[in-house]
Amino acid sequence: MKKLFYIFVFSTLSIGAFAQNKTQDSSMSKMGTTQKDCVMMSGGKMMMMKNGKMMEMDKDVTMANGTVCMKDGTCKMKNGKTMMMKEGDKCYMDGKMKKMKM
Repeated sequence: MKKLFYIFVFSTLSIGAFAQNKTQDSSMSKMGTTQKDCVMMSGGKMMMMKNGKMMEMDKDVTMANGTVCMKDGTCKMKNGKTMMMKEGDKCYMDGKMKKMKM
């Protein structure tokens, strides 16, 4: 009976260990490094983050909310308001603006 109990406990723990989702582990390890697609002013140049890769902007980009960010750092909102991006400013593809953490 004791032997049967130990086999039951061991098999339960083994099944629990193998039932872990491997995609969850990989997504958790990347959590700090994954960044959303955006445009940003960095080093006096407009840069674009796309699929985790940083590249210099080569054309104007229109965001989902109608905001247009230009290569010179000018962003024109859908309502007509224009602003110049400063060092560390980010504009996500949904059109939300944020200040980058330095």
